[in-house]
Amino acid sequence: PPEGARSGLGRPGAAASASVQLHPCQEAMVRCHGSQCGFCTPGFVMSLFGMYQNTNGGQGVTREQAQVDLSGNLCRCTGYRPILDAAQQMGSLPLPAGCAVDEAATVAALKALKPGTTADGVYLKPRSLRALLQARANRPGAQLVAGCTDVGLWITKQHRRFDRIIDVTGTQELRRIEGYPHHIAIGAAVSLSEAFESLVAERPQLKTFGQRFAGLPVRNSGTLGGNVANGSPIGDSMPLLIALGASVVLMRWKKTKAGGQMAHRELRLEDLYTGYRSNVMRPDEVLAWIKVPRPTPGEFTRVYKISKRFDDDISAVCLALNLHIDHGVVCGASIGTGGVAATPARARQTEAALVGQPWNEDTVMNAMDTLRQEFQPISDMRASAAYRQTVLGNLLRRFWLESQGHQAINLESLKTLEALS
Repeated sequence: PPEGARSGLGRPGAAASASVQLHPCQEAMVRCHGSQCGFCTPGFVMSLFGMYQNTNGGQGVTREQAQVDLSGNLCRCTGYRPILDAAQQMGSLPLPAGCAVDEAATVAALKALKPGTTADGVYLKPRSLRALLQARANRPGAQLVAGCTDVGLWITKQHRRFDRIIDVTGTQELRRIEGYPHHIAIGAAVSLSEAFESLVAERPQLKTFGQRFAGLPVRNSGTLGGNVANGSPIGDSMPLLIALGASVVLMRWKKTKAGGQMAHRELRLEDLYTGYRSNVMRPDEVLAWIKVPRPTPGEFTRVYKISKRFDDDISAVCLALNLHIDHGVVCGASIGTGGVAATPARARQTEAALVGQPWNEDTVMNAMDTLRQEFQPISDMRASAAYRQTVLGNLLRRFWLESQGHQAINLESLKTLEALS
């Protein structure tokens, strides 16, 4: 709070200054006793402020919406109930004079900022695809960044330093999502929020997974292209994209007698990776687009994320399945996995065990055994190898049960008491 306002949100009921009042999101936290040790309070207050701005002054905020919007904030004191209470109550509190934010003016000021570059070329933020590819060709050893949700941690936690950085988020062509008759093309600089919004628009069943991918601030900052290019074996977008049959477009600047031109090649996403955080991209190439096929008749798609926390956690296992079933027979299968190999991987043996078989419990049980044997995961802090193998098979059985109409078998099927009343 500003100087002179209520001090220490960890002290419920602290007296307010006669001259300065709190913003409704702060006031609600005080009234609802929403702070305990206080360590997480600033982050929660800022997320509540964002929710306040996005809901016309906190009007009509439901408990479910609050849980989604606050999923990126963690309270180690397990004080979520009063924080959720605060989210619902802040809309009923008055906004003190001087606390209103002129969003239009703020956005205009941000847009007026000059592109970030340095005189010595250490940091470059090209504005066009042509300029990006030329910069990459001239600096093949530079570190590419997008949202910096991972590279930023390399710097702050591992103390790594980079001589050259090229930021792709200023490249206008790569900030677009383009629709075509048989696929959508998602630019590498498109945020995770926008990318999942486009995927959910065509496959509504992916909504919960998109929300669980990360907290809202991370989804707004990180990019789909960055997640794919990073190639972490526990990156959640790749298993889903593999199951959907996605491909990636790699681009580079090709020198010619006339000066040069843009060149590209396309490959299936699962063929991008060669090992742990390694891929087939040339030093002068940039991952430019992710192409995702549109849904087709007979498609049944689900994606499952298993983690120790339901929200804002890294997967122990991720399994995405996309089956085409025609007259009770599996005529097509595409399965992506995460957390069970050195790279995001396609479960080709399991697909072969399903295709051409009747879609019944015997087929599923056989495919479960195949899926468990297809990968040799490691044990680490998130799960043991045996757990991961067991869960893989169990998730396939869950997929089978959902295909038969069972609904109350997932955590996302549980509703808050408010929703049930």
